[in-house]
Amino acid sequence: MGVQDLRAVALFDGLTDGQLGELAAAGSEVGFAAGEELFVEGRPAEAWWVLLDGSVSLVRRVGHDETVLAEMRSPGQWAGGFRAWDPHGVYLATGRGAVPGRMLRVPATALRALADAWFPFGVHLIQGLVGTVRRIESVARQRESLVALGTLAAGFAHEINNPAAAATRAAAALGDTSAALLAALSRLTAGPVTAEQLAGLDALRREIGPPPPGLGALALADREDALSDWLAEHGVARGWLIAPQFAAAGVDVGWCERAAALLAGAPLEPGLEWVAASLTLGSLLTEVQESTRRVSDLIGVIRSYSQLDRAALQWVDVAEGLESTLVMLAGRLPPGVTVVRDYGAGVPRVEAYAGELNQVWTHLVDNALDAMGGSGTLRVSTRPAPGGGVLVEIADTGPGMSAAVRAHAFEPFYTTKPVGEGTGLGLDVSWRIVVERHGGDIAIDSEPGRTELQVRLPPRAVST
Repeated sequence: MGVQDLRAVALFDGLTDGQLGELAAAGSEVGFAAGEELFVEGRPAEAWWVLLDGSVSLVRRVGHDETVLAEMRSPGQWAGGFRAWDPHGVYLATGRGAVPGRMLRVPATALRALADAWFPFGVHLIQGLVGTVRRIESVARQRESLVALGTLAAGFAHEINNPAAAATRAAAALGDTSAALLAALSRLTAGPVTAEQLAGLDALRREIGPPPPGLGALALADREDALSDWLAEHGVARGWLIAPQFAAAGVDVGWCERAAALLAGAPLEPGLEWVAASLTLGSLLTEVQESTRRVSDLIGVIRSYSQLDRAALQWVDVAEGLESTLVMLAGRLPPGVTVVRDYGAGVPRVEAYAGELNQVWTHLVDNALDAMGGSGTLRVSTRPAPGGGVLVEIADTGPGMSAAVRAHAFEPFYTTKPVGEGTGLGLDVSWRIVVERHGGDIAIDSEPGRTELQVRLPPRAVST
């Protein structure tokens, strides 16, 4: 390829023969056949492609379908080369030969060097434009991250509030119950009670097991009434405190009769109060244990979600990340939404940036919840991907996406939400993480009443 070949291309009209010679020396001629891929969507735009003759289709994949965005038919039309100005530039579409022809391929580094030498002012303008766009995008992404963080924080606060409040209430009640138990024991031992009677009462206390399952509120109230009547008949003045505790623990009148026979000649009321307080004490301890365990589990979830104590790149179980995301977003789940988990058997671990993948799951689940408007079914599934890796599907029963929306869904700042409710970066961020960081694929399959986001992750991440 020589100067005369390039001189015939209108794009180069302003260049001298010397400059055309430098361009020809820096680049190379690439012939292509129909159907041959020259560059691929989402890959680093490390070359500048100029059409010399033939025709090239610019294609983007949307869901299971490919959409032809444009056709390069006229010599001089170009694509790519963005890494000459932007270190993060990627191809915006796949270039595929439509009619056999030739293209000039110039490495982005060589293009930058030539532009610096020929058009220094123009290079400054391009850099300024790219930098401005990057700053705007960065601020918008930061806002998107803050909004997502606020949503997650609210969800986590909602989840941790109940067990924390329960533990606080139980801990406060433990002090009163312990005081009541010691007071009852003091009154009991102050009376004419033998060591054998104390040991027998303790044995009766240990016989009390959990209440029978399926005991309804009405049956519980009937048992409490029967116990209150028995206690009143036997001169227990504080029966109104003892009866509810006994009823909740499954104690019946028969047990009380045995306790009264055992304590013959000894004070009955403090003996029964001691048993009731010990039952309440055990119940409160169980409540504290369960509440603190739940708090500990939630802390484990947040650590798993954030991946703060783990390496950035690691072998991960995607189901674990999906579960931690669902817990973090539990506060966003309306009562009318049913979550269906379908984690397949034999799903392999994949090498991935786990924290970044959790961002993807957050965006996809959050979008699905918004789409359903408060009612529907959210399905989260995993299974081995054909050819290796993992396929994750997040589906909702919302109204679905039109073909026009699907065609633009992964573009930055594109959103169908009202002004102020979305930045249009959730799917763009997800696409970058899945495609650019992991070398995977993300697609949309939608029809009226169903939308499914499909994320395919390769066995090992391919970060760019």
